Amino acid sequence: MLATMTSKGQITIPKQARDALQLHPGDRVEFVFGDDGRLFLLSATRPIGSLKGMLPKPARPVSLEEMDAAIAASART
Repeated sequence: MLATMTSKGQITIPKQARDALQLHPGDRVEFVFGDDGRLFLLSATRPIGSLKGMLPKPARPVSLEEMDAAIAASART
């Protein structure tokens, strides 16, 4: 996909990219440089519902004591 920059430094994000990122007027986007120098366009506006199920449920519940121990162990390293 190609886009042309205006004299004001603005570009129009192609419809195919807007649809893929589920972008709508007023949404924010983030430009991120990869280690290889490539530039990535990310949606910075995500509906909270889209995050559901993103992380797997733990095999078993973790107690507060276990969380505290893991945090303390990580802080020591």
